[in-house]
Amino acid sequence: MTTQTSESPTERPDQEGRQRPRMHGRVVFVTGGTRGIGAAISHSFGEQGAVVAAGYGRDQEHAKTFLSELEAADVTASVHQGNIGSGEDCRRTVAEVIDQHGRLDVLVNNAGITIDKTVLKMSDDDWNKVIAVNLSGAFFMSQSALPHMIERGSGRIINISSIIGETGNIGQANYAASKSGLFGLTKTMAREAAYSLAKAGKLDDDGIGLTINTVAPGFIATEMLESIPEKVLDTIKAQIPLGRLGRPDEIARVVHFLAADQSAYITGQVWGVNGGQDM
Repeated sequence: MTTQTSESPTERPDQEGRQRPRMHGRVVFVTGGTRGIGAAISHSFGEQGAVVAAGYGRDQEHAKTFLSELEAADVTASVHQGNIGSGEDCRRTVAEVIDQHGRLDVLVNNAGITIDKTVLKMSDDDWNKVIAVNLSGAFFMSQSALPHMIERGSGRIINISSIIGETGNIGQANYAASKSGLFGLTKTMAREAAYSLAKAGKLDDDGIGLTINTVAPGFIATEMLESIPEKVLDTIKAQIPLGRLGRPDEIARVVHFLAADQSAYITGQVWGVNGGQDM
């Protein structure tokens, strides 16, 4: 399905019909968008009126079911399979989304994996797989989307990092390094995006701009935590000032805040959403 829209890339929602949802006419691509935090982000954007493209890795049946859920909620959506650690797959899926929906306004680099072992026991493959998906995947996806966004003069890229990237954690050297790497990637791409818009004469004081930010969740109640013993979870909760795990929709709320047109003056920033665990 191709989505047609008559609004300009720099048109603000308050210049549109006021009855429209905030993200009406926007196309959002969420990697790892069919499960956990990614699924909550996809649903959140759908509720805001966006066209949602959700990326997934292997489970085609689950992806089809998720697509049916979005469509049942009257969301225009699509799903796209690929290996996020492959630059070729990243370029292909970004092109698919643009070809199918006519544009790409928001990219959420959410896909991530863990392979937990201490440094002394971690193999080359354990290290390389996590870095490839969590860090290189965000780079390749962004690299693929940026030319389209620069040409249109607007866009949003939001990377999903982790509190572990800020604090480190025993047994997660690969994960911590990949999530910490997103901070430097975000800040560099934010500077380069602003520079590219200025060079192209598209850095407009009244435009919605091209911004790149990171959200760093704390411990969130998703499938990734299901294998952790209850006693360990209790210990984690005791370290969180708010005394509980976060909910996926609480991450999604910050993501769609950063994606809003009115957030045009926020770029190159890291937003911690962790119940006060790191402050």
